[in-house]
Order: sequence, then structure tokens, then C-alpha cells
Amino acid sequence: MELAVSVSGLRKDFGAVQAVGGVDLEIQRGEVLALLGPNGAGKTTIVEILEGYQPASAGKVAVLGHDPRHDRRRMLEHVGIVLQETAVEQFLTVREVLRRRASYYPHPRDPDAVIDLVGLREKSGARVRTLSGGLQRRLDLGLALIGDPELLFLDEPTTGFDPNARREAWDIVRSLTGEGRTVLLTTHYMDEAQVLADRVAVIAKGVIVASGTPDSIGGRDTGTAKIRFVLPEQADGAAELGLADSHLTISPIDGRRMVEVDTDSPTPLLHRITSWAVAHGIELEGLEVARPSLEDVYLSLTAEDKA
Repeated sequence: MELAVSVSGLRKDFGAVQAVGGVDLEIQRGEVLALLGPNGAGKTTIVEILEGYQPASAGKVAVLGHDPRHDRRRMLEHVGIVLQETAVEQFLTVREVLRRRASYYPHPRDPDAVIDLVGLREKSGARVRTLSGGLQRRLDLGLALIGDPELLFLDEPTTGFDPNARREAWDIVRSLTGEGRTVLLTTHYMDEAQVLADRVAVIAKGVIVASGTPDSIGGRDTGTAKIRFVLPEQADGAAELGLADSHLTISPIDGRRMVEVDTDSPTPLLHRITSWAVAHGIELEGLEVARPSLEDVYLSLTAEDKA
């Protein structure tokens, strides 16, 4: 597939401090890549280099076939950017801001269609300064979409959104990728990366430490599983199940006996547990099988970065 973004050996130094240390990264056209990392890990620096705001100290960067530093004007005709903070004319209305921004592009989307897309129809005549933080982020997304971009940079796009608004924003992003657009997403919400991203890349101390699909990164799909359930009162300890007493704990909240087992082979163990329960006519309350979450993997991969 044709690449939307190609990065090779990217390095960025600020004096004696190396913010990015030799990053290789590719994003296919039509793909959503979530770039995750703690504050200060180099994530924002990489994105700003791709957007043409900063020069690289070394390495090669191509965005839609353009050098973002030396061919930025032509690149921006095909790119939409949602920054963490966007400065717009506070005394213009929502519709006026979008119409003005549309005039900057050769083939913009219809401003009224964008207003509907981002859910600002009822606020289209309101001045920007009267918008709440969440509505401002909707406008920011509209400004990124107005040029009908092939590639979207979404930097913390749902900050300040309530749960319903976040899910509406996710639907917008999914509809755009369904049209074949490419998205580079940065977010601190692991559920957002899980839902939206085709691939995830985790950066720590200026280098990418892991990449893969949200379900497989860091061995999520093959890592140790945890089986949990409440042990019924009539069961005589974990020994009945062939488990060690160390797997049995007392809940500090309600005193219930909890069984929690880590295993690399969840299927046969789960079969043994459920067969025992069926044979004794027991319903296993709270039974669940869980592998490490994306957040678990992220925290593990970035632990040293925070040390």
C-alpha cells in the first residue's frame, strides 16, 4: 500500500537534550495510527516535525510525498490539523470562522455540511467566545475537516468532551477513515486508541518501544490471562478446584471469597472450573477471563520513562 507518512532515522535535538532518538515510522494510506506516550517522551515533537512546525535534526520525513519543512504549503493543502489549543477569531460566529477557513483551500468541503458533521448546527450563529470547551473542540475538528484533507493529525481531539460527545467524535473519525482518509491520533485515553486505531505505536524516552495492533501490542493476545470469580459459600476452599490456597482471597469490601488465578493456558483451566461448577449445580458469580488491557501494556512499556 502507498504510504501517507514515512519516517526514517528521525532525530531531534534541543541543544544537548535529545528529544527524539532515531525513530522509524510508517503510516499506510487509509490507516489510523495512535501514537501513545507520556508527557515529555517525544510524541509532540514527532507530530510537530510531521506538521512542518519544527525541523528535524537528522533523518528523512515524507508526508503525502512532501517534505513537511520545505514543501509545507503544498502539503497543508491536503492535511487537516487539530492542535491541543487552536487560536481562532473569538468574535466571529462558528459559520463565519469555517467559511473563512474554507477560502484558504482549493477544494474545501461545504461549511454547512461540516457544521452538521461536527454537531454544531444549533451553534452555527454563536460567536466563538461563547462556546464551551467541548464545543470549541468540535469547532477545532471542523476546522481540520474543512479543507477535505487526505490526512488528519488529531492531537488529543476529545479533551474536554463528555462521554456522549467523545463517542460522537469517534463516529466522525470512523466515518472519515471509511472514506479512505488517514489519521495520526495522539491521545491519553486508552479506550479511544482501542476503538479507533488500526495500529498503535508507543514512544518512551524519544524512541518507539513497541508497535502493533491494539489487541496484540506488547503480547496482549498471548500474555498471561487472569481468571476471576467469587467462590460459592458451599465450596470448601480453592482446593476443591485443584487450586492453591494462595489463589483465594477475602474481599475487603464485603468479605466474599475471591478466586484469582494467573495462567498461560486459560482454556483448560476454565474448562476444569466450569465443569466443577456444573457438576455441583453452582453459578460462578463474577466469572471473567481477562488478558492485560491496552492500558496495562502501555504502563509497563513506559514505566522506565517515568522513572
